[in-house]
Amino acid sequence: MQHYPQSDLIALAERACLACGAGADMAQSLARASVSACRAGRQEVGLAHLIDHLHSLREGRIRGAAQPRIDSPAPALMRIDADGGVAQHGFDLAFAELAQRAQDFGLALLVQRNCYPAGELGYFVRRLAESGLIGLAAGNAHALMAVAAGGGKAFSTNPLAFAAPLPADRPPLVIDQASSATAFVNILRAAAAGQNLPEGWAQDVHRRPTTDPTAAITGALLPFGGYKGANIALMVEVLAAGLTGGRWSLDTGHFLTGHEPPGSGMVVLALSPGLCAPDFPGRLSAQLDRLAALGLHVPGQRQARPEAVPVDPKVIDELTRLAGG
Repeated sequence: MQHYPQSDLIALAERACLACGAGADMAQSLARASVSACRAGRQEVGLAHLIDHLHSLREGRIRGAAQPRIDSPAPALMRIDADGGVAQHGFDLAFAELAQRAQDFGLALLVQRNCYPAGELGYFVRRLAESGLIGLAAGNAHALMAVAAGGGKAFSTNPLAFAAPLPADRPPLVIDQASSATAFVNILRAAAAGQNLPEGWAQDVHRRPTTDPTAAITGALLPFGGYKGANIALMVEVLAAGLTGGRWSLDTGHFLTGHEPPGSGMVVLALSPGLCAPDFPGRLSAQLDRLAALGLHVPGQRQARPEAVPVDPKVIDELTRLAGG
């Protein structure tokens, strides 16, 4: 890893998005979300994953000229049709209104369909927590996870993310995890590095357990904790596909192949803690310190300084190439 100024990374990412066919607003949304993931230590779903977005823009899986459509059938509900674009674009367009409605009503729900898979799901709830709100998000993509060892693919990794605000001198609490034993990007990374997978992560195309990442790519991931992980995946599926009116994971297109937008879905719930407990950030901060003293790792606390964001130089080289040199 090398460190780069945040502003330089955002500018490079925007140029690459524009060069690959994104509209100006989409390019800005993707660039900022990708750099935010790198700052949070989520390199695999940061600028490295932006490269997947860029190829998808070129090959038609993301509609670069997408114009998200927003309506509001109830005061505390906002709906977005992403028009084949990216979830970050629609979220950015709705964010200010979503946050205001959460403050006004105590909670507000955003449902989005017809979008590319959401990438770092923690980005959406982290934005809310930085505005003093509690955030909960769920998203789906194409089916690549079996419901149990030996079973067929039924769900995507179906991640769930949660964030809560802390005092201004601390980054928010952010929990972002898949319902699978690992994220699919970790399988791809292991295959590229020629590394074996831990047991229990995946199975091959014949539904046999495997530690070979190449076999896992054409096979299936496995849920964490057996049926417990599968139950969480089902819950996310009901929210991200059922509630949004979007495609079920069995019907969603692959985010790395094909020439049509995959049509994933995402839900984001925003809650105003101050209306329930005015001293919420301070109380939570003190409780997290108590838990940390007992050995708890507090998620979300590791963020790079804006002027020194770590990125793999090979990723920078590829973004520079895709941006046109």
